[in-house]
Amino acid sequence: MTRTDSSARIDSQPQLPPDNRGPAPGSRIQRTFERFRRSWGTAEWIQAAALLTMLLLLTVLIILPLISIFKQAFLTVDGSYAGLAYFQTYLESPALLQSLQNTVFVSFMTTIIAVPLAFLLAYVLTRTDIRGKSLYKAAALLPLFAPTMMHGIGLTYLFGHQGLISTGFFGWLPFELRIPLYGPVGIIISEVIYTFPQAFLILTAALSISDYRLYEAAETLGANKLKKLFTVTLPSVKYALMSAIIVCATLSFTDFGAPKVVGGQFNVLATDIFKQVVGQQNMALGAVVSIVLTLPAVLAFVIDRIVTRRQQAYVTSRSTPYAVRPHRMRNGVAHTYAGLIALAMLTLLAAVVTASLVKVWPYQMTFSWDNYKFTDSAAGGFAPFWNSLRMAAITAVIGTFITFLFAYLIEHIRILPLVRQAGYFLSIMPLALPGLVIGLAYIFFFNDPGNPLNVIYGTMSILVLANIAHFYSVPFMTATTSLKMMDKEFENVSLSMNVSWLRSFMRITLPLSLPAIMEMAIYFFINAMVTVSAVIFLYGADLKLASVAIVSMDDAGDTAQAAAMSVLIICTNLIVRLLYEAYSARIRHKTVAWRER
Repeated sequence: MTRTDSSARIDSQPQLPPDNRGPAPGSRIQRTFERFRRSWGTAEWIQAAALLTMLLLLTVLIILPLISIFKQAFLTVDGSYAGLAYFQTYLESPALLQSLQNTVFVSFMTTIIAVPLAFLLAYVLTRTDIRGKSLYKAAALLPLFAPTMMHGIGLTYLFGHQGLISTGFFGWLPFELRIPLYGPVGIIISEVIYTFPQAFLILTAALSISDYRLYEAAETLGANKLKKLFTVTLPSVKYALMSAIIVCATLSFTDFGAPKVVGGQFNVLATDIFKQVVGQQNMALGAVVSIVLTLPAVLAFVIDRIVTRRQQAYVTSRSTPYAVRPHRMRNGVAHTYAGLIALAMLTLLAAVVTASLVKVWPYQMTFSWDNYKFTDSAAGGFAPFWNSLRMAAITAVIGTFITFLFAYLIEHIRILPLVRQAGYFLSIMPLALPGLVIGLAYIFFFNDPGNPLNVIYGTMSILVLANIAHFYSVPFMTATTSLKMMDKEFENVSLSMNVSWLRSFMRITLPLSLPAIMEMAIYFFINAMVTVSAVIFLYGADLKLASVAIVSMDDAGDTAQAAAMSVLIICTNLIVRLLYEAYSARIRHKTVAWRER
């Protein structure tokens, strides 16, 4: 049949009148629907439903609460539009503006102190051949396992009015070292301890992958060690340095725990939000301060994404690993610096542990378990610790399942690209959201009587959801990185053998991604145990958490009991981490044995 005959036959068919039966034949909507109907099978429809469910869940967890907190800043108590009245009140308040200046100052000082210290330790552990690197690294990472309040409590026992160092070891030494702890100095020291491990991990990863040929070329041109540092080393890690700076600035800008313990009368934005919401019940002004707190974090996030996209590969397939040459004097200096960092971290932890195990610091230094009973403290017993343990375990299981599934849908499913792009954007958005903002947004959204999800407010469910939303982005990026490293041939072989995507996911993707999945679960668990900012507004009367109990006990003057609760948290996290490392070592041993057969 010729093209003319075919067109005439089609044109001769009767045309349907425009009614409610559906789109006209040949319309773009019908063609799209027909294409989906013919090309999609059962698997594609299941995948589409999973993608849309993912987008809906991320919207409920992130977007809708943020809209609620944004609306709160523009509405009066009776629900009418307030315009910029609350923002004007904020700008006209000298105390609140002073808090903003204080926060910027703390963030700036923390960054310029923590990043160089972290860079030096990362350089020492990657560019020298000293022994005991694993021990030095473990000591440097200890603050990751403790709530930020513990850093302030430890500093109190070292440099407070009855501190170990400020009193010269209770008069045993002929000198005393006193610092103005309660105020900007104490906050900055606490924030440096808090952000140091984060910057150290980023810089260690960057310094560990270097092309030694660049250093050989620099030596050939007669460059000395200092010249090589500025012309080779620093340019090769400049993006990692930018990321470390942004991370330190953001974390110290939004932290609540340390300023709450050692801040004294030196207010910052995080403590202002707490005072406005809990102390004065001024929800609208609390929302305004939350928006102000979020803006720098969002800006830092955008800068970090731009820097990451511009990053170039300094290591290629022809690169050679960095060769460390023996040097006794250099190793001696490296041991000294790494030892000082380890000593500082261990001293802080030892002070907290000692204070929790004595009767009355510093008057009755005899051993006692009384501080671990918690019966006479603001904690009211062990219930907060068990609540935190249960919440962290549930967060680890559900959070890991959701995160890995969503990452798989975004990376490996090829339909609905716009939905997948939207899901990826929502998945990385929590990186720019402070915990206090998430907690306050959840109050406005889930505590609304008109919200059908209002029933979970004040329950364990909302605590778990807040933690998943708060810590979602890092495990998501871990999962996507693991999935991208997987050979595409697995999928091609599965398709050629007509194996369903679900079976391929269960039999191939999950087993190969097990190390990343375990790492994600550990990340969720540890952070859920130590967090306070995202949950301090959300817990019910019978669901007080260990981290929140530390704040309450410190406010009530039960500092020794707060130290004891901090020790329980850090011991729990260390045990979980060690069990994970032992399990990973066993899996690696079995894998090597299987390959050698």
